Amino acid sequence: MKLVKTYGRTAKTAAALIEAIEQRGAVSTARVEPTVRRILADVRKNGDRALRKYATKFDGLKRDASLRVSREEMEAAWQATAPELQAAMMVARGNILAFAEAQMPKEWSFSPSDGVNTGQIVRPLGSVGCYVPGGRYPLPSTLLMTATPAQVAGVERIVVCSPKPVRETLAAAYLAGVTEFYRIGGAQAIAALAYGTETIAAVNKIVGPGNLFVTAAKSLVSTECGIDMPAGPTEIVVTSERGNAAGIAADLVAQAEHDPETLAVFITGNEKLGAAVAAEVKIQAKDNKLAKISLAKQGAVFVTETVAEARALTNRLAPEHLTVDSAADLKWVQNAGSVFVGDYAPQSMGDYVSGPNHVLPTGRVGRVRGGLSVLDFVKIITVQEYTAKGLRKIGPHAIALATAEGLAGHAESVRVRMRSAR
Repeated sequence: MKLVKTYGRTAKTAAALIEAIEQRGAVSTARVEPTVRRILADVRKNGDRALRKYATKFDGLKRDASLRVSREEMEAAWQATAPELQAAMMVARGNILAFAEAQMPKEWSFSPSDGVNTGQIVRPLGSVGCYVPGGRYPLPSTLLMTATPAQVAGVERIVVCSPKPVRETLAAAYLAGVTEFYRIGGAQAIAALAYGTETIAAVNKIVGPGNLFVTAAKSLVSTECGIDMPAGPTEIVVTSERGNAAGIAADLVAQAEHDPETLAVFITGNEKLGAAVAAEVKIQAKDNKLAKISLAKQGAVFVTETVAEARALTNRLAPEHLTVDSAADLKWVQNAGSVFVGDYAPQSMGDYVSGPNHVLPTGRVGRVRGGLSVLDFVKIITVQEYTAKGLRKIGPHAIALATAEGLAGHAESVRVRMRSAR
């Protein structure tokens, strides 16, 4: 990891590095966008034929293999799963379920004026596609994180797509009650979910993390199909003045092993701690090939002149995962996907069993939204009801505003109803 002070002789170097990190999302996906556009167009035009072509080329799908995974395959995978892993999956699913239920928005109404009732009703989306990566590592945890809140929301059709799904992922699907699962991945899976093919009907919304190709594909189809967010390569920022260097380094290495594009940053006003963390990272990552690559490429320790500067830089980077020293730090956190507090909250706990979702915003999207939640699977529909008395009282104000805007039809639509409101 590079250790850079944001002040003094290295101030310009630090500023350039920070600016480059800020551009991470757009620059990264731009590299693969031409390829992704071709894949999307091909699947849209040629359906299953194109889907199979890419699944065979990129994922090793056999020519006679079914795109759809049967419920029997999922059950067999669950039965073949070790009891300790079954128990871990059940704990994780239980916590995710409980957290999603607590997040579920409520229906309500109130009367802002006599004769006027306004409120909201909550309705689930009709269908969603859950993308579960299946490249370097199997991610059964992602299946639980995406399918479970959709179920809590009441989504009727939940589709899972994952390339080369391993037994653990299939077992998680069985536990979660998934009934529609396809062994496809990459940009081609996103195209199938967004546009539909002969085998796969299109969905209303696509959720889940993925590599640069998946992230770019989600962004490109978002004009025709809802998406949760760009959830690309992993990001970690730890901001600490007094944390444990070994623990901080362990979190940085853990997240760095996800992907060679992982962003791993430590921010501190404590120069001694910054040097200790950099040294620990080097030791802990020496036998972790993938972590070494991403840490060398995008790992950085920023030593700031003040604590306030460290906090401002953290919010500026808007990281996917953020670790801070104590609950008191939550007061200054403005931009982050998920926050971990203190020495005993390793970020890996959030990846698996805590309950809050691990599908989180990357590429500084943490400035405008948090992680995947049950809210991503529902529509909040507003409701307005007037009595004759309410319309007589409030209607003239609507007429005045419509007249000021020059919308005569709007004003007349209120007058017509008011004439009969006796």
